[in-house]
Amino acid sequence: MPKVLISDKLSEAAVQIFKENGVEVDFQPGLGKDPAKLAEIIGDYDGLAIRSATKATADLIAKADNLKVIGRAGIGVDNVDLPAASAKGIVVMNTPFGNSITTAEHAIAMMFAVARQIPEADASTRAGKWEKSKFMGAEITRKTLGLIGCGNIGSIVADRALGLKMKVVAFDPFLSTERAAKLGVTKVETIEELLPVADFVTLHLPKTEKTANLLNAERVKLMKKGARLVNCARGGLVDEQAVADALKAGDLAGAAFDVFAVEPATENPLFDAPNVVCTPHLGAATTEAQENVALQVAEQMSDYLMKGAISNAINAPSVTAEEAPILKPWIELSEMLGGFAGQVTESAITEIEIEFVGKVGKLNLTPLVSALTASLMKPLVGEGGVNMVSAPIVARERGVKITETRKDEQGAYGSYIRLIVTTESQTRSVAGTVFSDNKPRFIQIKGIGLEAEPQRFMLYTTNTDEPGYIGALGMKLGDLDVNIATFALGRAAKDGEAIALLGVDAELSDETVAQIAALPQVTQAKALRFN
Repeated sequence: MPKVLISDKLSEAAVQIFKENGVEVDFQPGLGKDPAKLAEIIGDYDGLAIRSATKATADLIAKADNLKVIGRAGIGVDNVDLPAASAKGIVVMNTPFGNSITTAEHAIAMMFAVARQIPEADASTRAGKWEKSKFMGAEITRKTLGLIGCGNIGSIVADRALGLKMKVVAFDPFLSTERAAKLGVTKVETIEELLPVADFVTLHLPKTEKTANLLNAERVKLMKKGARLVNCARGGLVDEQAVADALKAGDLAGAAFDVFAVEPATENPLFDAPNVVCTPHLGAATTEAQENVALQVAEQMSDYLMKGAISNAINAPSVTAEEAPILKPWIELSEMLGGFAGQVTESAITEIEIEFVGKVGKLNLTPLVSALTASLMKPLVGEGGVNMVSAPIVARERGVKITETRKDEQGAYGSYIRLIVTTESQTRSVAGTVFSDNKPRFIQIKGIGLEAEPQRFMLYTTNTDEPGYIGALGMKLGDLDVNIATFALGRAAKDGEAIALLGVDAELSDETVAQIAALPQVTQAKALRFN
């Protein structure tokens, strides 16, 4: 009988779910706050069910000799060392949709609170004052709500706001025009276009390398005078000092924050700014949401431990034990193709077409499609917001059409996968195959042939086919102290468009990429990173 440890505060209904499924469960909800004790006993368990208090670090995972699955009751997996878990073969699951409504409702509640200054008015009235004229508020009706992020939670907020007779304007790189029309929102192409027109701005996106400090001081200055800002998404998305300064200067009328750059937030520049509503990360804190995520994680972990079924896994596909060794290299290739396209695509995706050519088309394609779609969307959706099971759902939410085509063996490589991504402005493709060593290779980009083995850090450039480019690029990388591991080239035609895909030893900085992009032959330069 497999044994699961619950080390955080989960609904006790989860304990019953485990037992009903034949799983032995040890309920110690305070253990997550004692990492030393947890490390002592973790080796006895097959599963670990957690929320946010338990930190599944690399050191803890190293001691988890029998651990097969970590289940996170909630969406965020910041407290789990994913590379360490993956390296040890531990499946990490989350529950990405269990608290969406609760989080969306909290954002709406915070918007009302800051619009009518409810917390300050409550404190004043309780103090025996009657300062009716002091707390002049603002109506929600007929105001413009600007959504930064219009995925699962953002779309719920949009629906509620439209019910309040607000106009909703949304920025989301993955939001198609068709999906925006279905939601009843006005899509804008940039944050800079949204901020000057919105009376209220709410954020609904994960914190990633691309979204960290997304609303920086420069963008805060672009906000409409008298606007109000709400962040119930993730700390670190907003320059909190810049918002505090704007409030004190009277440029913003109010702000409401449920999440902070540093948590627990015992001090923060927003705390002494006027008309600020602060709550201690309560977005998912309702009885219903806690019950939902607890029940979901217990069901998922039980299914995996008792049946081998994998659902909502962050780091593993949904495959059977028999299929795993055959599918593994093709899943890895799918992740590389999707990761490449996701990192070079900057406009809203409308369609994903996947061609399976030759013997790969005879395999179970579901995990391949999921792996490819998840890796394609992760650069902007974030690790916790999409996984190999939820990826098709997340894509459909954004109006992205996914089509699969099986073709007979053709071409020099016989069996390969081609991904074709259509956005509102262009169509691009990337193809790859698996060699006899079971390692993936890129074989075509934008219809241009080349052969490149994926590396963790890569540089992709498009350039004009001119003599001296290879030397110029090599010299520039040498000057920037970038060591080249692999170098692949291809061109459409002599004197036409050409591409280069390089493996490098370390991650490239934005400054380095900018200097490469400044070379006269270069039309595009992108730093790529693969897990």
